[in-house]
Amino acid sequence: MYFDDFEVGYRFETPVRALSESEIMDYARVYDPQPFHIDPEAAARSIYGGIIASGLQTCAVAFALTLKADVFNEASMGSPGMDRIRWLKPVRPGDLIGVTGEVTEIARSASRPDRGRIVIDYTVTNQTGEVVLTYAITHLLRRRPGI
Repeated sequence: MYFDDFEVGYRFETPVRALSESEIMDYARVYDPQPFHIDPEAAARSIYGGIIASGLQTCAVAFALTLKADVFNEASMGSPGMDRIRWLKPVRPGDLIGVTGEVTEIARSASRPDRGRIVIDYTVTNQTGEVVLTYAITHLLRRRPGI
């Protein structure tokens, strides 16, 4: 889809994906080496009661799932940023996570007629439907060729 194909309220869902304990720990050893991400014994004694995924890993996986859904890939021109990131529940080994996106804002570029900006609010849920993460991304998208 291109910028011109979106309207406020448009929703889409991604495929789901599980995170394994080894994948969680491998990511955390490099990018977020806190004990509740990398040490099963320390994690068991933590407020989480076991290994949990890094919130940043959850964001990265959610974004990869969004790209797998292939909603705006061809029109994407990047993003100036994310807003309102909230980690609401831990993601645990074996959890299946999926993403729902909803367009909440649309604006054509005043200075560059070949593009526009859309804001998508994302909700990431686990296999039981619990919301584990929410965030918003402003996407820059090409307009449909010939418009």
